[in-house]
Amino acid sequence: MPAPAEDLTTTERNDIYPGIDPTVHYKNQTYKGKVVFITGANRGIGEATALFYARAGATLGLAARDPSLLEAVKAQILKENPAAQVATFPTDVKSVEQVQAAIDGTVAKFGKLDVVFANAGVADRWTEPFTATDPNTWWSSMEINLRGVYNVAHFALPHLDKTNGYFVATSSKLGVYRQPFTSSYAVAKHALIRLIEFIAIEHPQVKAYAIHPGLIKTGATDANPGMWDCPDTPELPAGTLLRLTSGKEDWLAGGYVSSNWDFDEVNEKYKEGIIALGGVVSRLTVPQ
Repeated sequence: MPAPAEDLTTTERNDIYPGIDPTVHYKNQTYKGKVVFITGANRGIGEATALFYARAGATLGLAARDPSLLEAVKAQILKENPAAQVATFPTDVKSVEQVQAAIDGTVAKFGKLDVVFANAGVADRWTEPFTATDPNTWWSSMEINLRGVYNVAHFALPHLDKTNGYFVATSSKLGVYRQPFTSSYAVAKHALIRLIEFIAIEHPQVKAYAIHPGLIKTGATDANPGMWDCPDTPELPAGTLLRLTSGKEDWLAGGYVSSNWDFDEVNEKYKEGIIALGGVVSRLTVPQ
């Protein structure tokens, strides 16, 4: 019996394509009046996503550990649009108190939350079995990649309930596949997908997604040079988020999505089946 497919089959996308072209959102100011909170906003995927939402009219609360890089992102946004509203919060997502302060600070300044992107993450070296690595390093990765998202969800969801908002967390294809030596990262990303499924059940007003951003040159790839080619751009997930949180793909909420999918093809080929099955969620496959 062949193993069941673990991904959708569409044209693989690596950069902006017509289905996620952000210019329509820039022109229409789709996110004017919307408040967007992003962790891991100081570089890479988080920085690109912050810029995309700002160009589409959003008000932003940005959080990251490095205050100087965070302020540089804010400066870039204000350079493009001096009237933009941006607040920054130096934040370690492992810290309950710091996450609460960042979210409370965003709401105190701007009045609400409409979109939350829990993007902060970390990767260590993936070269040997977990029994050969430092247990504290393994668990630290778990705390940032899973507990960090939980902390953001814990404090953000009550606000998103009020606005029927969106909660998106950066997961990974490694949360679906099983690649040797990646357990510190992959276990957290797999559990994150299940956390998103619980958000969908316990907070049905909120549209929640666990997103694979693509293979992008980030801290994870820098820690493991040569492991993969990195054909994807940070703009790919940024454009995907604008589409996901615009209301166009609410039927797909509650599980895993990949920025590498062509979302027009997903609608055409898979929408009916995904709705019938209750989403792209984690399930056991039982041989018949």
